[in-house]
Amino acid sequence: MIRTSRRLNIARTLLICLLVFIWGNSLMPGEISGAISDWVKELLAKFLPTGLEEEDDGGHLIRKLAHFTEFACLGLLLTWLFGMMGEKKGHLFCMPLLFGMMAACMDETIQVFTPDRGPSPIDIWIDTCGVAAGIMILILGYYYICKKNTRKLEEIK
Repeated sequence: MIRTSRRLNIARTLLICLLVFIWGNSLMPGEISGAISDWVKELLAKFLPTGLEEEDDGGHLIRKLAHFTEFACLGLLLTWLFGMMGEKKGHLFCMPLLFGMMAACMDETIQVFTPDRGPSPIDIWIDTCGVAAGIMILILGYYYICKKNTRKLEEIK
């Protein structure tokens, strides 16, 4: 991945903003977090004919999908950052995954000290799967684009 100081600064800034967002949500008391999940559930129910409004526990699914999505974004950013730092192919998957798991553990640790919230080992696994998905999306997308560009160069020759 092409490394410039501007791209490194963008990746670092986005990473910090995303971690503040993730951990900031973990600092919200359970009542506020639940209200946000309910609001998202109601919003989605207007656009998706899935019957979310009828489910008593639709907010639970929304929270789990939010965990996965937040951490998929984290996986993308970490892979981009480590890729620009010149990590080898094996480390390009392992290092972002390790840092993503550490962020997931910190996220659940924060919830120990938040009113009406509690840590969940299942959330750590959901978060880790999200990180892995983000890593795979970036790696596969990057190699697809590189391969596509290589083919174009060969056609030109």
